[in-house]
Amino acid sequence: MSDSLVRTLVVLAYFAVVLVIGVLAYRRTAATAEDYFLGGRTAKTVVLFMALFGTNVTPFVLMGIPGLAYHHGIAVFGLNAAIIVLGIPLSFWLIGYPAWLAARRTNAVTPAELYAKRFGARWFGTLMFVVFFVYTIPYMVTAVSGIGIAVEVLTEGEVGFGLASAGILLITLAYTSLGGMKATMWTNVFQGAVFLGFTLLAFVLIAGDLGGLGSIMQRIQVESPALFERPRAGPFSPGAWASWALAIALTVIAFPHMMVRIFAAQDVTALKNACRYYPLAMVLLWVPAVLFGIWATVEFPGLIGKQSDAVFPLLVLAHLGPVLEGVALAGILAAVMSTLDAQMLTLSSMLTRDVLPARFGGRLGDRVQVGLGRGFLVVLAGLTWGIVMQQPASIFTIAALSFSGYVTLVPTLYLGLRWRRFTVWGATASIVLGNVVLILSFAEVIPSLGLLPVAWGLGAAVLGGVGGSLLTTATDPAVAEAVLGGA
Repeated sequence: MSDSLVRTLVVLAYFAVVLVIGVLAYRRTAATAEDYFLGGRTAKTVVLFMALFGTNVTPFVLMGIPGLAYHHGIAVFGLNAAIIVLGIPLSFWLIGYPAWLAARRTNAVTPAELYAKRFGARWFGTLMFVVFFVYTIPYMVTAVSGIGIAVEVLTEGEVGFGLASAGILLITLAYTSLGGMKATMWTNVFQGAVFLGFTLLAFVLIAGDLGGLGSIMQRIQVESPALFERPRAGPFSPGAWASWALAIALTVIAFPHMMVRIFAAQDVTALKNACRYYPLAMVLLWVPAVLFGIWATVEFPGLIGKQSDAVFPLLVLAHLGPVLEGVALAGILAAVMSTLDAQMLTLSSMLTRDVLPARFGGRLGDRVQVGLGRGFLVVLAGLTWGIVMQQPASIFTIAALSFSGYVTLVPTLYLGLRWRRFTVWGATASIVLGNVVLILSFAEVIPSLGLLPVAWGLGAAVLGGVGGSLLTTATDPAVAEAVLGGA
């Protein structure tokens, strides 16, 4: 049996499991919008944790971080890891927990719906959808691009970038449109186990094939000592480091697909446990991801720019046999699909529950919402594939743009749940001003002063939110109380 056939059979087996889970979820999903888009709010600890963890692990971690470490070395771990381990679970609790309570009180299914109810303004849900859409599409592009690169490398060109990208979108579209939220969360349990398990296995096996962890690290210390030094320029300068740490800690809670996952928690115990387990899982993933990039400098010297995005599949191809190469491909597929499905479903749910009803002056029936949602999934898949084929930039660069945009929503997400005086016009000013300043900063119209654009965008969003609220009429107390409770 040829190596290519072995890899193909492993991947087909993976796809078969995912599709079976999708069919089972379809049979267990009621014909209601809440069940299709939110899984009936029944996610217990394991399912919720794996859904949150799996949804947040994309080629940004498995390919973008090794690619960045290839150029900058061990310092990449310090660039993100500590803040991720502590900051993200904290944001889940400070914003996610009150959002979960509010969603339960109001039966909200999406963040756009929840905040529209918070202010008693349906049009505000449309504004949030537009911003979420603008920043989620590029993030989806990073996921699909990662698959295209990995498949092309691991099949040694037998399956091209375009075909692989289209294939992953079609498979994800199939099980997501079938089973909705239950399908995405159930598959996340399987997918999370696949990519975390394989990453740890690959770490051990590749290190062993390179002569052992101590040996390969000593070799790199001799040949490339700069990779063990802390850079002082670029993303590692104090201002840029602090800006990026802030961005990476805050951005995850602003992912609409993460917020929806939190809404699906069955109880507060499941949410607390997810916060406890998250740091350990991220450390287990980030250490191998950074070291893969460093090891690749010895194996594949001279890669330039976004060429380094391919170092993880290149290492797998060089050191593991065809069965594990197939598992590696399945692991990368799992990382992509566990995020892509959630992103597509969440954007679809916001369109059908928040945008279209506001546009046409009424609430759509459950069957209409589900039908339109499935149709919009097809549109999203086509749009994403079209952008992917342009291969606009490296995975890390595109993800950084998306993350920065999401951060401008954090003041609205936090203040809307924690400050009763926060108004719809304050929220609007926060989002608009934050994004205008962010765009101007990326365009270098605003001097950076050593900070990344995300810092300026976040600062403007905070000022816009506080100032706009103090200058405008407070939300009707009865409207705010219905969402926030009487306390």
